[in-house]
Amino acid sequence: MDERALVARAAAGEPDAQRALYDAHVDRVYRLAYRMAGDDDLARDFTQDAFIRAFGKLGEFRGESAFGTWLHTIAVSVALNGLRKVKRLRTRETGMDEVESLGTTPRRADPDLRERLHAAIDALPTGYRTVFVMHDVEGFTHEEIGRALGIETGTSKAQLFRARARLRERLAAFAGAWSA
Repeated sequence: MDERALVARAAAGEPDAQRALYDAHVDRVYRLAYRMAGDDDLARDFTQDAFIRAFGKLGEFRGESAFGTWLHTIAVSVALNGLRKVKRLRTRETGMDEVESLGTTPRRADPDLRERLHAAIDALPTGYRTVFVMHDVEGFTHEEIGRALGIETGTSKAQLFRARARLRERLAAFAGAWSA
C-alpha cells in the first residue's frame, strides 16, 4: 500500500494504519530527537510527543511533501521546544558516544578524535548544530530543513557552511586521522 493511502486511513482513525506509519518512521524520528537532545529519556519523550502531535494533525497534512518530511518537521519543533523547556541545550547528561549503536555503520577512530568531535558539535550554536545534524547526519535536503525550521534554503546552506568551518577549526589537529 502506498504511503498516501496509509496516511488517509490513519487520518480516518484506523489504528492499523497509524501503527504502520509509526513503525515505518519511529527509528529515524528517535535518532533525530536523540541527536538533538543527547539524552535517551528526552529523545523517547520527544519521539512520543512528535507522533502524538502528528497523528492529531493528520487532517492538516496536505501531501505537498513526503509524510516523513512533514513528520520530521514536527519532530524538530517538538525537540526544540522541549529543549527550551528543560533548558538542556548546553548541559547534556548523556554523552554522544551512546549514539554509535543507532547508526548503520560503526566507524573506528581515535577515541580522542571522537570525543573532540562530539564536543565540537555540542559547542556549535543551536541553529548551526540543528542544520548540521539534520543535513550531514540525518540526510535532509536544505529545502526540507528550511521547511522544518521555518528558514530560507540559503540560510540553511549558510549555517551548514559555518558549522562545518567551525568544526574544521576545532578539529584541525586531527586532519590526518581519517586519511589512510
